[in-house]
Amino acid sequence: MDVTRHLTRTIAGLALLPLLAAGCDDGGGGDDGGRGGGYGAGGESSPSPTQEGGDGTESAQANLADVDEEFEPYSDGASAVTYDEDAVPAGSRVELAVSSEGTGEDADDREDGDGGGADGTEFSLRVVGLMPDRGYGAHMHTGACGEEPDDSGPHYQDEKDPEQPSTDPRYANDDNEVWLDFTTDSDGNADSDADVDWAPRSGEMKSLVIHDEHTRTGEGEAGSAGDRLACVNVKL
Repeated sequence: MDVTRHLTRTIAGLALLPLLAAGCDDGGGGDDGGRGGGYGAGGESSPSPTQEGGDGTESAQANLADVDEEFEPYSDGASAVTYDEDAVPAGSRVELAVSSEGTGEDADDREDGDGGGADGTEFSLRVVGLMPDRGYGAHMHTGACGEEPDDSGPHYQDEKDPEQPSTDPRYANDDNEVWLDFTTDSDGNADSDADVDWAPRSGEMKSLVIHDEHTRTGEGEAGSAGDRLACVNVKL
């Protein structure tokens, strides 16, 4: 009788071993789940950096313009025009990327439409095949490119100078305007970047103009950079 009872208990104990092993596996899976491919408990996905900024606030980023054009002498419909083929040869190239990063507030939504916006704008310029080892000025302008160099109008200004042409350093400066001066390398190539803490007003910034010299900053000549050598249309 005691032998029978002992055998019964032994068989019952052996039957429980698979169940105990399965229970241990389930418990260990819970620990591994926290370290697995998911982000946090329940396999949540990691928040996208474009959705949330480092301070926990949402940010908005938008591509405003992408230009990739080849310079040519003026003709109806030309997007990139050279007025001086020695300094800016026909067939040389220009690339311009404009992007906005901020809270998504448009310049037209700001009070009086000028200055003080939360958005910033980034401009990235690349030129290929210009005159080597040479300095150039470059600015964003208010008019579209035309047959004559002056057709592109004055520099775009976030806060407009009441006196035009603007040569007052309070208005003609690289915070209130977009300056992209550059010096080419031995192959005639160059890159330039500019960041401003405002967003362009819709439809008022229409071209990039390449000038003969680096931009001056002194009183009475601020913003001037010599002759207009080339122009490329930019749709913003």
